[in-house]
Amino acid sequence: MRRSPVLRIRTTRPVLAAVALAVSLTACSAQAASGPGGSGAPAADGSASPPKVTVVEPAAGVPVTVTAAGGTISEVKVMDADGGSLAGRAAGGGTRWVSDRKAAPGTRYTVEVTSRTADGKESTTRSSFETARADKVNKLTLAPGKNTTVGIAHPLSIVFDLPVTKKADVERQLKVTTSNGTEGSWGWVKDHSGRDRADWRPRAYWKPGTKVTLRADLNGTDSGGGWFVRDYRTGFTVGAAQVVKVDLDRHELTLSRDGRTVRTIPVSGGTPGGDKRSWRGTAVLMAKEGTINMNSETVGLGDAYDKDVDYSMRLTWSGMYAHAAPWNARYFGKANMSSGCIGMSDADAASFYGAVHVGDPFEITGRDTKGTVAEGNGYGAWNLSWEQWRKKSALA
Repeated sequence: MRRSPVLRIRTTRPVLAAVALAVSLTACSAQAASGPGGSGAPAADGSASPPKVTVVEPAAGVPVTVTAAGGTISEVKVMDADGGSLAGRAAGGGTRWVSDRKAAPGTRYTVEVTSRTADGKESTTRSSFETARADKVNKLTLAPGKNTTVGIAHPLSIVFDLPVTKKADVERQLKVTTSNGTEGSWGWVKDHSGRDRADWRPRAYWKPGTKVTLRADLNGTDSGGGWFVRDYRTGFTVGAAQVVKVDLDRHELTLSRDGRTVRTIPVSGGTPGGDKRSWRGTAVLMAKEGTINMNSETVGLGDAYDKDVDYSMRLTWSGMYAHAAPWNARYFGKANMSSGCIGMSDADAASFYGAVHVGDPFEITGRDTKGTVAEGNGYGAWNLSWEQWRKKSALA
């Protein structure tokens, strides 16, 4: 159950204005009452009394609302302690104002309202309130990294620390902008780690040179598993149009750039007939990890291997890589005899490693594989049709 906010109201009253507090279970309001005679009634000197302004102070996750009786609202400023503001807009002919953003948990806000009587006289009221702290705070990890350049298949990917059960509420706060109007859609998947993940995938591979930005205005949004207490921003650029095709039946890898073949490399894929088979479908180069230790026990293959491997290029979270495999040299271009990875010679691996970029697609084909790369096992969204992917949006 969400706790009610801690309400501490401080007001500075204008001339002829009194302040009243009305408290409910979830919110309270600070009112600047009109002078003698009621809201907007003439004062003793015949002028109109200041409007009665009411600030409805919400719990976290609810917009701030301001109303005025006996006049109209000229301006509202809602500021937090860090100098941030909640913008909003007037409604009801100027008698009501609602913030565009929701109040964030654990935040003290100061509200300044300028109102106007029918004869044009202005007055200002000020109040403050504080929302309750969040019991749980949700955070996220963004990929690709900010200000990076990536290949044409890299999605915009967000992994959440805590469960997201209110996916539609969260997705509404995720705004993607591209430099060329690229069509794309969010889709929700279960990351290989078991956490909730949202990816924004274009309808087709990105066009080279596309600039992509994300505004995640999540501060004050309840994910269902925890509150967000900050906003996020990131952006990246799409690099050259490179595609890697891996034909496991021909035991061959081809790198093309802008539609032209630039490298053909003999390889050996996963051993047919069991758990050592490779995945098929489109995988995306997730990271160039250099020399790493590979241990078969970490991927459920017993004690088959435990060795340092050079020029390692990660394709899935489940452990499929492209890398140098000099111990398999007699099979390059002839047979698939690896433990699931795409192996090649030291020389070919060194050259290939230097040519490919994180985000390049690996389009893998072959008769004997262990299945298609899943959406959450790396970046497998490309293995779904555009129609299938769009249905994974919480707003579809």
